[in-house]
Amino acid sequence: MSRVVVAGAGIGGLAAAALLGAAGHSVTVIEAEDHPGGKSRRIEREGQRMDTGPSLFTFPAVWDELLCRLDVSRPDPCFDARHIAGLDLERLEEVGTYYYRGQECVLPVPPGHPWHAAWERFAALHGGLGGDVARLLTTGPLDSASRPALARLVGLYGPRLTTRSYLDSLSWLPEGLREVIAIHTLNAGVNPTRTPALYASMPAVMAQDGVWVPRGGIYELVEALQRLAVAAGVEIRTGEPVTRIRARTVTTALGTYPADVVVSGLDADRLGALLSGRSPRTPRKLTCSAIGVYAVLKRELPAGTPRHGILLPDEPQELYSSLEASREPQQTMVFANYYPAGQVYPNSSGTLALLLTAPPNGRTYSLEDPFVVRELARVTQVLGLPEPLANYFSSFEILDPGYFSEAGAAGGALYGAVHPSWMSGPFHAPAHSNPMRPWLWRVGASVHPGGGLPAVLGGAMISTEKLLRHLAGRSV
Repeated sequence: MSRVVVAGAGIGGLAAAALLGAAGHSVTVIEAEDHPGGKSRRIEREGQRMDTGPSLFTFPAVWDELLCRLDVSRPDPCFDARHIAGLDLERLEEVGTYYYRGQECVLPVPPGHPWHAAWERFAALHGGLGGDVARLLTTGPLDSASRPALARLVGLYGPRLTTRSYLDSLSWLPEGLREVIAIHTLNAGVNPTRTPALYASMPAVMAQDGVWVPRGGIYELVEALQRLAVAAGVEIRTGEPVTRIRARTVTTALGTYPADVVVSGLDADRLGALLSGRSPRTPRKLTCSAIGVYAVLKRELPAGTPRHGILLPDEPQELYSSLEASREPQQTMVFANYYPAGQVYPNSSGTLALLLTAPPNGRTYSLEDPFVVRELARVTQVLGLPEPLANYFSSFEILDPGYFSEAGAAGGALYGAVHPSWMSGPFHAPAHSNPMRPWLWRVGASVHPGGGLPAVLGGAMISTEKLLRHLAGRSV
């Protein structure tokens, strides 16, 4: 049995801790904040619940694979991972409602819409790839089990290696639908020229396989992982910032922990500072940040307001260029996630999470900031609300690049540094470990960027499987 210290109780850190604990190792998780979850946290205002971080759950097969691995690692009849997790996923009726230059559509695009025929053709090519993508997310591209999935994907995309080059090669795809599909690459924090062609498939896969949300809110996933880790014998210590990481030792504000192995779920730059004792470096190019406005509503929004609205800018390329230059765009991409009372959350009032894609500038924002004012006005207009959106707010909380930079990457970049396109997604083998530091292993969004929750969970499985083989070999 090895002593493992996990730095960071984000989703990747908790998943790795649960797997290591289930395999019989002594695991302690150290978290600086007073709550687990990393960028996922729960806000309560006026007795109403709102969750931050990713708002949707995709590729549930990745979650099923994690539960299966936990059960296999701990062959104890009293340990039933699915029962312990207690996560109840609700499938939503659609991926979302998209707005672009006065056009509106839902995915999947319904009959009668001008884009329907093109969408059906596109979905026929890509909708059935969910199993292949899930395999890559949980297995890794160098594993022999991934070869059939890789072959199918490479055969589909051919020499068009990026999302942009692949979509631009489809001359039959309407320009508006092309931009709706391309905007999904901002889930990896970068523009379509910096992600592999695989990202073009994501909307069709999500439309066919479904998008989900846990009953009670997305933070239920964090609590499920916490329950699994504790049931596997993991100790979780919150409110204890790590101040230094060395071989066989993790130092915190409250003490020192001996460790045979350290697993870092921290952003790469912050980890580097803890290893070197120097201030974090700032990468030359950073992924995007966000301004999240989480509001309790005085009254429900008008009937027909979509649960999940996605507002594209009129000029997507201007948005991408602005984010690359770390400056505010004229218009941004906005997620408007509306939860009426009693739907998903056990709330007596409606809530709204308004997520504005923002540059990684480290700034703090208010509702009076010109950029936020412009976007609130645009949301009001596009959604056809009879009065300004802010008039519906009873109370609110804002999380912005300044907030995300406090315990994460420079400028509040959600995924740290920008990676080459072939490193954004499951086509690459991330640097989970370094031969120069065989005692240090990494998980989390900055290691396996893009893909949201499935990539972080899958990346933790891939890394931890390698670590378990390393520990088994060392004990022989």
